[in-house]
Amino acid sequence: MKIESKNPLVDRFGRVHDYLRISLIEKCNLRCTYCMPEQGIPLSPKSHLMTSDEVFALAKTFVDLGVKKIRFTGGEPLLRKDFDEILRKVAELPVELAITTNGILLDRYYDLLLELNVRSINVSLDTLDSKKFEEITRRNQFDRVMKNIELFNNEHFDLKVNAVLMRGFNESELVDFVEMTQHSSIAVRFIEFMPFGGNKWEEEKTVTLADILGVMNTFYGEEKVVSHAHLPNETSKIFHIEGYQGTFGVISSVTSPFCGDCNRMRLTADGKMKNCLFGQDEKNLLSALREGQDIESLIRSSVHEKHEKHGGLSLDNENADSLDKNRSMILIGG
Repeated sequence: MKIESKNPLVDRFGRVHDYLRISLIEKCNLRCTYCMPEQGIPLSPKSHLMTSDEVFALAKTFVDLGVKKIRFTGGEPLLRKDFDEILRKVAELPVELAITTNGILLDRYYDLLLELNVRSINVSLDTLDSKKFEEITRRNQFDRVMKNIELFNNEHFDLKVNAVLMRGFNESELVDFVEMTQHSSIAVRFIEFMPFGGNKWEEEKTVTLADILGVMNTFYGEEKVVSHAHLPNETSKIFHIEGYQGTFGVISSVTSPFCGDCNRMRLTADGKMKNCLFGQDEKNLLSALREGQDIESLIRSSVHEKHEKHGGLSLDNENADSLDKNRSMILIGG
């Protein structure tokens, strides 16, 4: 049974932080344009990255401070050779576990994820067109990803497909994605294109919540597009098409953010804590752990310093230079 923390992680705005995303690796077997600069990135030396024991030690500290859910991300977390070891260790803690993956290696871990009760699986897939897939990922792995989505699309897993929308590239596929939910309980999530280091973000490339609903209302009829009640800490605005088994949602981090009840923290593969995806401030938990310092005070300090919205930045073209100073998404963790 989960024991509630007597002193939960609360920021200056009264938001309780109980959800941690841990990046396990900076490497990825795709090269998505919105995630990684075209020229690639300098990777951290292995000695600068968390070991499996250090991942567990930091995860345990967060759980002791009230974290109820941990999601493993990357890079591509399943590339990590000791992924199974990490998962087994952290599964011993009283916490819900989840992963975000590009899906290429997912079939290798079906039995392990089932055994350890890891039910929440998010697969990143930005197009249903194999040629577009190769264009945006710079790799030819579309068929493998689709086979693994089919494999995990069953009653044992809570499967989500996350698509980053970019005007001029994939907004024409909105209905195709929603059609995936007709005969399946799969959840599709449309994510606004967000600014990170080296991804050539422009405000004009953003496909907004209003844009998406406009397409749905036109194609299906406004009366068929059903809105769900907003749940606490929910990042998506959730909808379904009347008569369809699954749902679709919109994560509008740029134009209609969910900062007001954000409960998230991030730990990068090199052990830096980020209290906001867009924030540029970091606390070096890994160095502190290795030096025997007080980790809890650093975590509480980071949460206390969290800005009310977007890491204190304005997400628009006028601030593009400042936004570009943040890490690339692959170095943060999806």
